[in-house]
Amino acid sequence: MNDLNELFKNFTLLKTIPFHSLSENRNAGNSIKKTVYNQGEIIHFDGDICTYIDIIISGKVVVERIDDSGNLMTITEFYPDDVLGGNLIFSKNPHYPMMVSAKTDVSLISLSKGLVFEFCATNTDFLKVYLEYISDHATLLGDKIKHYVNRSIRESLIAFLKNEYKLQKSSTIQLNTSKKAIADRIGVQRTSLSRELQKMKKEGLLIFDKDSITIINMDMLM
Repeated sequence: MNDLNELFKNFTLLKTIPFHSLSENRNAGNSIKKTVYNQGEIIHFDGDICTYIDIIISGKVVVERIDDSGNLMTITEFYPDDVLGGNLIFSKNPHYPMMVSAKTDVSLISLSKGLVFEFCATNTDFLKVYLEYISDHATLLGDKIKHYVNRSIRESLIAFLKNEYKLQKSSTIQLNTSKKAIADRIGVQRTSLSRELQKMKKEGLLIFDKDSITIINMDMLM
C-alpha cells in the first residue's frame, strides 16, 4: 500500500486519515482498493448496491439517466477529490438510483462501509469532512435535478445559459464542450437542441456559432 500513502496526502477526505491507521487495521487490505476505469465504462449500474465509497483520484465521472423518451440525461458531473456513494452507503436502501460512468479515463480509491464507519466513529476530522461533503452535494444534486427534470427544451436551455452566465460573468457563453454534450446534459437530442437554438435566434433572444452562444435579450434569464 506504499503507493496509496502518497495519494492520501493530496485529497480532502483521505488527508484526515493517518495512513498508519490502515496498516494497523488487519482488515485494511480488503477494505481499501484502487480501481481504474476506461472512458465510457460503467462504474455503477442503476440498482447496484453501494458497498464502498469512491474518492475520485483522476478523471471525470457522470451520473446519467434515460428519460421516458429514451434521451440520455446527464444529471451531474464529478471530478477529482469528489466522493461517490457517500449519501448511499448507510442508507436502508443503498442502491444507486442512476447509472454512474467514466466520462474520461478514471482512477478511484474506494473505502468499504466497515472502514468508513470505523473512521466516522473514531476520527472526528474524517467525520466532519464526510458530513460536510455529503450535505453540500445533496443540495447541489437536488438543484441540478430541479433545473433539468420535467422542463421544456427551452426552459432547460435557459437554465443552462443562466448557470454559465453566472460562472463566466459574460453574456457571450464560451462553449468548452460540444453541442452534443450540452444536449446530453439537459437531456435532449442534439437535433432538438439545434432546432430550439434556431428558434431563439429568429426571435432575437440569442446568436450562436460552434464556439459560443451570445445572449441578446437578457430578460430571458430573469
